[in-house]
Amino acid sequence: MSKQTYKVCFCFRRRFRVAVSEAPEEIKRVFEQYSENGMMSIDALHRFLVEFQKEDKATREDAQKIVDSVKHFHRKGLNLEGFFKYLFADINPPLASLGVHHDMNAPLSHYFIHTGHNSYLTGNQLSSDCSDVPIINALKRGVRVIELDIWPNSTKDNVDVLHGRTLTTPVELIKCLRSIKEYAFVASEYPVVITLEDHLTPDLQAKVAEMVTQTFGDILFSPGSECLKEFPSPESLKGRIIISTKPPKEYLEAKEVKENENDPEKVKASDEEAWGKEVPDLLKDDYKNDLGEEDEEDLDDDGDKSQHALAPEYKRLIAIHAGKPKGGLEECLRVDPDKVRRLSMSEQQLEKAAITHGKEIVRFTQRNILRVYPRGTRVDSSNYNPLIGWMHGAQMVAFNMQGYGRSLWLMHGMLKANGGCGYLKKPDFLLNPNKVFDPNVKLPVKKILKVTMYMGEGWYYDFHHTHFDAYSPPDFYARVGIAGVPFDSVMKKTKTLEDNWVPCWNEEFEFCLTVPELALLRVEVHEYDMSEKDDFGGQTCLPISELRSGIRAVPLNSRKGEKYSSVKLLMRFEFFDP
Repeated sequence: MSKQTYKVCFCFRRRFRVAVSEAPEEIKRVFEQYSENGMMSIDALHRFLVEFQKEDKATREDAQKIVDSVKHFHRKGLNLEGFFKYLFADINPPLASLGVHHDMNAPLSHYFIHTGHNSYLTGNQLSSDCSDVPIINALKRGVRVIELDIWPNSTKDNVDVLHGRTLTTPVELIKCLRSIKEYAFVASEYPVVITLEDHLTPDLQAKVAEMVTQTFGDILFSPGSECLKEFPSPESLKGRIIISTKPPKEYLEAKEVKENENDPEKVKASDEEAWGKEVPDLLKDDYKNDLGEEDEEDLDDDGDKSQHALAPEYKRLIAIHAGKPKGGLEECLRVDPDKVRRLSMSEQQLEKAAITHGKEIVRFTQRNILRVYPRGTRVDSSNYNPLIGWMHGAQMVAFNMQGYGRSLWLMHGMLKANGGCGYLKKPDFLLNPNKVFDPNVKLPVKKILKVTMYMGEGWYYDFHHTHFDAYSPPDFYARVGIAGVPFDSVMKKTKTLEDNWVPCWNEEFEFCLTVPELALLRVEVHEYDMSEKDDFGGQTCLPISELRSGIRAVPLNSRKGEKYSSVKLLMRFEFFDP
């Protein structure tokens, strides 16, 4: 195709949305099934919603609203063009609009919680700026756990937030606290937990206590006891701020660190592709054992320095006590019937512990909180596969929220569920004390998901016409798969369609799910490039637990997780019992 001809075709395409002639044959057959004389009546549309789309609670009024929403068509029904327009519309989303529908009256330990790691960093872990802006952005997205590393400022008379022993530039703690108060409940009314990594002297701990108390006032949750016997529920803590840290130790001056660890010039450049590395396969040994890794929260809750140097007003703020008891893994995972606590593990520590103590970790998380954080070598602020935490019941799977990549897409996808409130009730099998779930055992197939990838459209509205190729339309292909427990995780691929802004793949894929409660549907679109890296064309991750049956319009997001204005796919989802 010549450049001039391509421009003419492109201009023509921009004047029109997807033409009804491009509707897949199956869509036409479905329309014929529910229409008469080329018109789908209100009653027929209602039957289509109930029978085909599996919307059991759909009413005739719902069908009328759909017809009314499709402008320029007969008010008493839909012709094929109107039906096709409805299927591709925003009023036909892939996820159910259920709002907050999980039981929110169970203890905090019964929920997956949207959790940030080093929430104040704007970029990499070694040399980026510290700021309240990433904290604000995280809260706006529904993140419910904010992590702050607190250190004495340069004159040791105030408190800064920074990534200690690095070249990150600090931000004042008070600025972060005020921003948290202002934005904490913009996206969700459920509680915000502030996890503090404390490196302060007792006098500065007292200063922090004063800042926190004055900033948050009555919305600060302070149980007043030494340690909670059971965590309260998200429902009872609506609109509250919770402080979590270990009972503080005497401040120790920062040690000299090896030059190579802190020199940003010696940090290896990220080898992530433009849209991020593939999510690590939990069945493979992707996590090298790093015994030298420094724990973010050192051991020694009951060391004598800790208690003698303690600022009492600071200690009273701590609602969720954190830290590791002395001893081995068995002691760390010991369940105390008289008190609950928070334990932190790096992704590698959890991976190693899960090999031999998978069931014990699940049992621990039934009453206590487990926080998982990225390994120390992720200096580029990349992330890990969150399923390693979720499948073991970990409530706080801490992620670097300032970047992007496939792992973060999974986090965004999972936390869309339950109205995006930041709290997801864990599946019952993770909470059953009588039959503790073993993540290492393959279960029988529970559900079969059939996915039909019909077509996509909208790239010619959201991308410049030379974005993918200077002289011809793009060559799109889609990747469709499951992120879940290791036995469920898989990715499949459509054929590549050459020179087409509106690709019509019409391909079917089938996925066997042993643990559908933890599964996410992954969808990506790429543009094939023979000579260079394939171009990114959009992505989404959808929680299987809230995926709607039927033909749905699936919006795609950018690499940063921002929804495109026009790009979407037309897909069908069907669930079967094995």
